[in-house]
Amino acid sequence: MTKKYFGTDGIRGRVGKGPITPQFIMHLGYAAGKALVDADWHLMEGKRPTVVIGKDTRVSGYMFESALEAGLCAAGVDVFLSGPMPTPAIAYLIRALRLQAGIVISASHNTFEDNGVKFFSAEGTKLPDDMEHKIEAELDKPIETKPSAQLGKVRRLRDADARYIEFCKSTFPYPLDLHGLRIVVDSAHGATYHIARHVMHELGADEVIAIGVDPDGLNINHECGATHCAALQYAVKQHGANLGIALDGDGDRLMMVDETGKIYDGDQLVYIIAKHRQMRKVLSGGVVGTLMTNLAIENHFKKCKIPFLRANVGDRYVLELLQEKNWQIGGEGSGHIICRDKHTTGDGIISALQVLYALRDSQKTLAEFTQEVVLYPQRLINVKVPPSYQWNSDNELKELVKEAESELKNSGRILIRSSGTEPLIRVMVEGESESRINFWAEHIAETIKKHQQY
Repeated sequence: MTKKYFGTDGIRGRVGKGPITPQFIMHLGYAAGKALVDADWHLMEGKRPTVVIGKDTRVSGYMFESALEAGLCAAGVDVFLSGPMPTPAIAYLIRALRLQAGIVISASHNTFEDNGVKFFSAEGTKLPDDMEHKIEAELDKPIETKPSAQLGKVRRLRDADARYIEFCKSTFPYPLDLHGLRIVVDSAHGATYHIARHVMHELGADEVIAIGVDPDGLNINHECGATHCAALQYAVKQHGANLGIALDGDGDRLMMVDETGKIYDGDQLVYIIAKHRQMRKVLSGGVVGTLMTNLAIENHFKKCKIPFLRANVGDRYVLELLQEKNWQIGGEGSGHIICRDKHTTGDGIISALQVLYALRDSQKTLAEFTQEVVLYPQRLINVKVPPSYQWNSDNELKELVKEAESELKNSGRILIRSSGTEPLIRVMVEGESESRINFWAEHIAETIKKHQQY
């Protein structure tokens, strides 16, 4: 059954435009609370469901935090407020505090004008489809506020950051430390601004240079973080650092930079983690990538005899396939990396620590660890389209893709898909010849742009 509001990563959009309005978000909080109250577990006498709400640093987060709080309390659900916290921190706190669910107010890597809501289950994973359908069904019904004696209560979780810092540190093996390293950490003026640098410092880094740690509600992800690594590249070279770590606004994406300023994306970092585990003979199963994973990574996994499978784009699909195969490592080129033996969801800080573990343990640099892997050129173009446009029914586009695939043959591939969070068609062309992939990517994108009339 098709969902009306939920996309691949919760509900997201422009603030002030449906559904990202205070009225809707309050109703969403009520609907989620009602679905929790109706669950069988609450029949235990004297128990009320408890939910933790976290948020990133967007100015609209204050407004939506209050709206969710009101809706949940009206449904009879108790609430913990964590304040600004990374998305994966909320997934951790749910389990640590034995709560029934968690909610994150964030639009991840988007600019401050957008916001959204992500839900996590009691297990610290994204909500299953059936629960999302139950919430949407409740959204079609009016709010029926519980009697005053049954309303939810709200408390502020004042040690959330300290709890999460200790959790992150626990995933880095003792007795290794980061002694001798000068590290730049870019928190994208987002939810890790008060956390990431402390993790690296407390693990023994000689110096941690923190950038992107002055959120003002409007500068989240602005020319910084995992989606804009130029600031990190400059800072690494300026400070003579050994490496740099870039996180996104809600802390679930990771990019890294070496001492020369070279960027290492999610595909390469997943390769480092998996290859290191194979070297230590602790790799469980294989690796899950996505349809976007660079073909060079897949080819090198084959060479190393590491099983590799592709999931649909989106970290929830990576996680689903990992769970199905009972594997541990997966991720996307965009920087979502999942280490299931360390956390239930993608976590930028913990992923960075796994890469640092590989480097410290092997005494190699990022460049040395990936020297055998030469990524194929990839060109990704995002094209804005009206919601009504169905690219897979466009005969002109089909013929053009067929022509491109015929020319590229076995030396490249084409992937066209709809974004799960924005009104975009994503065109990706990958292959050995950079000039040809640029030609075909631009040609295909121009064909789709004909449908931009709104």
